[in-house]
Amino acid sequence: MTSNLLILMSDEHQARAMGCAGHPFVQTPNLDTLAQNGIRFSNAYTPSPICVPARASFATGRYVHQNRLWDNAMPYTGAIPGWGHALQKKGVRSESIGKLHYRAEEDPTGFDKEHIPMMVAGGVGMVWASIRKEDERVIVNEGRMLGEYIGPGSSKYTEYDAAVTKRTTEWIAEKSMSDDHQPWCLYVGLVAPHFPLVVPKEFYELYPPESLPEVKLHPKYGYRRHPWVEKQNAMMDSEAKFENADERLRALASYYGLCSWLDHNVGQILNALAAHGMKGNTTIMYTSDHGDNVGARGLWGKSNLYQESVSVPLVMSGPGIKPDICETPVSLLDLSVTIASHFGAELNAAVRCQSLVDIAASPTDMDRTIFSEYHAAGSVSGAFMLRKGKWKYIHYVGFSPELFDLENDPEELNDLAGNPNFSDVILVLDKELRQICDPDKTDAQAFADQAALIEHHGGRESALKLGAPAATPPPSVK
Repeated sequence: MTSNLLILMSDEHQARAMGCAGHPFVQTPNLDTLAQNGIRFSNAYTPSPICVPARASFATGRYVHQNRLWDNAMPYTGAIPGWGHALQKKGVRSESIGKLHYRAEEDPTGFDKEHIPMMVAGGVGMVWASIRKEDERVIVNEGRMLGEYIGPGSSKYTEYDAAVTKRTTEWIAEKSMSDDHQPWCLYVGLVAPHFPLVVPKEFYELYPPESLPEVKLHPKYGYRRHPWVEKQNAMMDSEAKFENADERLRALASYYGLCSWLDHNVGQILNALAAHGMKGNTTIMYTSDHGDNVGARGLWGKSNLYQESVSVPLVMSGPGIKPDICETPVSLLDLSVTIASHFGAELNAAVRCQSLVDIAASPTDMDRTIFSEYHAAGSVSGAFMLRKGKWKYIHYVGFSPELFDLENDPEELNDLAGNPNFSDVILVLDKELRQICDPDKTDAQAFADQAALIEHHGGRESALKLGAPAATPPPSVK
């Protein structure tokens, strides 16, 4: 019999920030137990390292350039069929609780019911950030992305996560007492560890700021950021806006504290499954929409294609799943296919996608190609990533590329793109990239669509006033 399916998606959880991923000090006991009892995919990636495009691609199983939903002002509306619609066609009830970051609750996005959904601000999102041309783009000089206050306490986001967790445990209890015993699908969207960097005190205190190690490749020690990354970061430049060195350490402690707060909420949900006798017939998938740089290279948030930003945690556990670590590179688009296929449904996904169940059951394939792209806030041109074998290739339109050997340089400390000994490798990877999309044409299409969006909203001056300044406000919760 088909098991129930519970999908847990956090926001901005760096793939390595889990004990089960080998992190030296981050405490995530519940996620660790989930991974120990299931399969952890150690090389998982987002289709785009920013919320709205990543979530639209997760919904449809299609690349960002196929959806043409490029940035945080182009939310998913359900117009492109996704895995939710595929389940509805099969008669499988699918509900959501928490963050979706789609356009509006009334849109037909594939859920039979949405509980306390978090959507883009005002149904339009960050239109101001769609202005990306270098001579017109927005440089935020006032305020800061990470929040006005950083440290222990409560925020609208922690309150929202508590409400999402409570509603999920109630939903599980209600379902356990229902007369309807058909398999169900429940998607749960938690926001931690997404900024603002405010976390309940007990989780903040797990990470004394003075005990935290220095981040890698900080510019103050001589590291020079890639020119494309330098321009993208200039929009917010969170590193430059800390009050002092102590506040910067509090930001690190708060991010890791939010990872443990997230884990705490996951634990409550898993405990509810067990308490109501549903653990044995429920498959559980945990992931995040993208990662976070957490100070590496002097960067915060996401929005680039380095491992900290573009890699995601991905764990699958449940009936018939044997504990393992799958090293084959995978994507959130593979998870989209997996959700549909779990119930015998089909999804019109990107051609390179495959069920995670099938991938895990097959021999390790490090040469499996994974693709990601970025066309959003702060970027003066499109950026494209290809992961194949040990190689990580980043193509920036109008800028020199980057090349990393992830086998011998997993921290991406040494860019090999300027070394003539690797020119043949770049040629091969660039050719593979162009089998997925033409970077120049894709870049031009993104700018054209964004220009049309800005014009639709009344031009640049009107667009500057539309959208949340940083973190999307959650819905009001009791």
